[in-house]
Order: sequence, then C-alpha cells, then structure tokens
Amino acid sequence: MGCCPMDGRTRFLWLKLALGYQGMSSLWTPGGEHRPRGDQPASAPERPAAPPQEGDEELSEDERRQLEEHLAEMQRQLLDTPARAVIANHAIGLFQLATLHLSVPSPDLDEARLAIDAMAAIVEGLGQRLGAEEERALTDALHQARLGFVETSRRTGAPEPRGSGPGGEGGSATAPGG
Repeated sequence: MGCCPMDGRTRFLWLKLALGYQGMSSLWTPGGEHRPRGDQPASAPERPAAPPQEGDEELSEDERRQLEEHLAEMQRQLLDTPARAVIANHAIGLFQLATLHLSVPSPDLDEARLAIDAMAAIVEGLGQRLGAEEERALTDALHQARLGFVETSRRTGAPEPRGSGPGGEGGSATAPGG
C-alpha cells in the first residue's frame, strides 16, 4: 500500500482529511502529537488553545484535491487486497509487537502476553478462514511467540501464576487456549 511516499506534514494533513476533521483531543504522528482545530462538542469544557504546531494550517484546494486522490488510491489498493491478507498482516504485527516486548533488556511480560493473546484470538478464532497457507504460517508464528514468552519468563525468573500465560484464563503459554 505504499503507492506514494509522504513526508510528515503530508501524512498529518492526509490524516486530518481522512478523519474528516472529527473532534478529538489529539492525534499522534511520528512528527509528534497534534491537536486538531475545529468544532468542539457542546458538552466539552473550554480548554486553553494549544500552541500552533507544524501542519495545523488549513489545506489549500490543491492540497485537499491531492490528498483526496491519494486517499482514493489507497482505498482502491485496500479493496484489491483480500481481507485475509490484511488480517494476516495485522496478526504478524502483533507477533512483532510481542517479540519486541520480550527482546528488550527488561522484558515487559504483560504487554507481550496481551499481544500474544490478541494474535491467538485472530489465528485460532479464524482458523482456516485465513487460508490454509496463512493459517499454517500464523500458527507457527503464534507457537514461536508463546515459546519465546515461556523462555523469557523463565530466564528473567518472573513468577507466572497458573492461567496468566498467553492463552487467557486457565490458559497456558505452551498450549493454545488452555
């Protein structure tokens, strides 16, 4: 889906356009946190105005048109991609998140557990609906993440009460779903 590279300002403006300037407290981007301007809900308390930030200026008609075209192209590409490929990509992202939390000098087992459980919910919940090849690869990745969790737990000496490993209540880090 990388049809057109975007710099930080363009990405921020594209997000503003894609979100339709919906009221929100802030928007995080790699360039920093941005507070969009616009109408606040009537029930929202008055807040002091945030200092102007990069990308807060209004879009010109040409910028708006370019961003709308870019958004339409990205939507076309997404529609041309099978849903199972997008879902598998998200599951791999959860695998990567879990391994990141497990591979740092001070592993965060709770965050890794959450990512592994979310991945398991997708992989085990959808099973063959993801396609036989994708299911096999994602199941292998899930087992590797669970194994990495158990090994990291043991290496760090972190206590792991029964049922607290990836797999949920009463689950086990080494056996899917329990």
